[in-house]
Amino acid sequence: MHLKAIPSRLLLYVLAAVLAVFTYFYGLDSPHIPTNGDEFPYAHITRLTAESGHLLPLQSRLHEMRNTKPPLLFWQGIASTHWGQAWTWWNLRYPSVIYTLLTALLVLLLARKLAQQQTVEGDATPTETGFTAALIFLAFFSTYRFGRPFLVNPAEVFWFFLPFFTLLYWRSFAFESRAGVPLLLGVAVGIGLLYKSFALVVPVGLALSWWYLHQRDYRLQAFLHQDAGKVAITVAVALAMFGLWFAFDPDPQAVWREFVVGENAGKFDPSGRGYLATLLWGGSSIWALIAGYPMNAGLLAFPVVAVFWVAYRRRALVGDTEKMLWIWMAVLFIVFCLPSQRTARYLLEAMPGLAVLCALNWQRIGRAAFVASLLLAGAALALLAFLSWRLQQEMPGAELYPPIYWLLLALTALLTLLAIFWGRYTRALVSVVALLVMLALAAFLRPFDGAAGNFSAEAQRYVKGKEVWVPCNFRAVDEGYRFLLPGAQVHGYFSELAQSAGELSGKYALFAVQMPLQEKCEGCKIVGQRLEIRSRHSPEAIKRIFAGDVFQQLFARELLLETSQLMLARPLDEACR
Repeated sequence: MHLKAIPSRLLLYVLAAVLAVFTYFYGLDSPHIPTNGDEFPYAHITRLTAESGHLLPLQSRLHEMRNTKPPLLFWQGIASTHWGQAWTWWNLRYPSVIYTLLTALLVLLLARKLAQQQTVEGDATPTETGFTAALIFLAFFSTYRFGRPFLVNPAEVFWFFLPFFTLLYWRSFAFESRAGVPLLLGVAVGIGLLYKSFALVVPVGLALSWWYLHQRDYRLQAFLHQDAGKVAITVAVALAMFGLWFAFDPDPQAVWREFVVGENAGKFDPSGRGYLATLLWGGSSIWALIAGYPMNAGLLAFPVVAVFWVAYRRRALVGDTEKMLWIWMAVLFIVFCLPSQRTARYLLEAMPGLAVLCALNWQRIGRAAFVASLLLAGAALALLAFLSWRLQQEMPGAELYPPIYWLLLALTALLTLLAIFWGRYTRALVSVVALLVMLALAAFLRPFDGAAGNFSAEAQRYVKGKEVWVPCNFRAVDEGYRFLLPGAQVHGYFSELAQSAGELSGKYALFAVQMPLQEKCEGCKIVGQRLEIRSRHSPEAIKRIFAGDVFQQLFARELLLETSQLMLARPLDEACR
């Protein structure tokens, strides 16, 4: 290979990294980004705590949801919104993206370091292997979905990966340090606990113990004599930092009742079908957790499954550092099999390490796995193109999608075909294609964030200071309407009851209701309207989607209506609390 080829190839990796950074920041202010329903109650708690003027105790009007998480996430939101004065989705979310990009940087550095220490097939340099790992991590759909919203996941992934990164990156020094490194690891883990839960000290402590034992070639006496105290220091410091919440909260009994007992012990709730039945069957079964790693990978699910197979076939040749990353993944899986609630989201802390493992074995994975991912990406692109065309047909008076959007789809399709039919580009382009598909998804959603997806300025001024009732199908979803109707007194009503505009007008003087795109609201006083995406579909709606009625079930027109009739009842709808 010519010497000039390496710098030019490295430049392409840098450009791909720039694309990844742009993808993660693009559309960050959108209320429609892939996220999790917990973002709404977290925003609610942050807003009310900021309004109280005090960091503790946390404030909430949600039933049984106040101390639902430790305070660091809410303090992060208070700081990024300047005590709620700059209350936007962007300000709430951008620290999450920074955490995710910092984790990607750790992944890059670790993969580069490990590639220098061991043989990696192919002609990639260690730096290129590092970029490959970072791009893989950012191309995981779980990273995109949970690494951008106002959630605890971006911070917890960073702070719980940092100790294991430290041990592998400065291996000889870090493992032999008797107090300094264990103390610093405890601080990192403690910050992670203050974002998520004290319970995470269990998998972290178990994995650290296993790593130290592995470092001693499984000589138990040597581990107990030289390393057990190091793990004890890390765990003790981490728990002491978490204990600061109890020390500084004016109502520690509420923290114990609501968080320790309700939020954590509740995950071992034996009610319902019983522990064994939940373990073996259903959406929270062990089988669902087994599928967690490929599910988290999204479009890269096939290469992720393949890397498990490659590791199994090469188990006698797997390097020492790779074994330690597999140990971390195994510990997380084993520990999170124990609670009654099991979800792929609990495995997010392992995804940085999995990205490193994928990069180190990228050339060993069969090309068929990458082609399968590229075909899946092509199917996603085709669906986006179809939905975009249909949506534009339904709203002929508005240009929802400019030419640059269609150019993005065309470019992504072209790169997908190039990677499928030209083998030399397959491995290099699969992560780039996954990132472009996620960017295309965000671009597809942009019309729902612009004029078409927002109430007009006149409507916003009209409802300012007034009580407005909005559809709510999950706890605190109405919190999102505070961004759409700033200054209004927003309340939620249970939308899954499928109440008509006429029925709602008998209850509320000013309310929003979702209707099919082409349905008319005869005799209604329309204050404003916008385009909306339906979410959390009912079983009947899901059946209709599988029957082919995709478009009408995914999109709706939301009307803001006013009735001259006085409200007959004004109780806060507990279904949305």
